[in-house]
Amino acid sequence: MTARGAEILAALKRARVEFVVALPDIVTSDALLWPLARDPQIRLVRVCKEDEGIGICAGLAVAGRRAVLLIQQTGLLDSINALRAVGVEYAQPIALMVGLQGKEAGVAPARSAKFAVRIVEPILDALGIAHVALESRADEALVGPAIERAYAESRPVCVLIGAPPEVSAP
Repeated sequence: MTARGAEILAALKRARVEFVVALPDIVTSDALLWPLARDPQIRLVRVCKEDEGIGICAGLAVAGRRAVLLIQQTGLLDSINALRAVGVEYAQPIALMVGLQGKEAGVAPARSAKFAVRIVEPILDALGIAHVALESRADEALVGPAIERAYAESRPVCVLIGAPPEVSAP
C-alpha cells in the first residue's frame, strides 16, 4: 500500500504550507502535483531547475511564508550545492518532498538496486539534513511534523516518497 496523494495534500495544509514549488516529477505527478495544481488553497510555483526552487523557498521563508519544494531525486542531486549553501550554511527552512524515481516497493532506499536511489540518504546524512521516508499510508503522518521541524529549527528537512501516491477519490 502506498501513501495517498489526498492525505499528503491535507498534511501540507495542516502544516500551513502556502506554496509548493515544483518541477514535474513522475513519482508524484498523478496523485499529488496535478491535484495540487487545482487546489485553490495552495499556490503552485513551477520552476525550470530545482536549485531555483531552493532559492524561492528560502525567499518565501524570509518573507514569513511556508513553502515545500517538490522534486525527484535526480533534481535533488542536481541542486546539492544550492541546498548546502542556502539551506545548511545559511540555516534556511527548506522543506523538500523528493520522489524516489525507480525505487522498488518494500525495499529500503539504502538497499535499492537503483544507484540514484541508494545514494540519496547517505548524501542527506553527510549534509546533516534530517529525512523521513514515505512508503505506506501510515507514513503520511510524518509529512506535517517534518515540515514543522524545518521551520522550527530553520534547517532543511527532506520527505522521501518511495512509491507513487495513489490517486484517491474526492
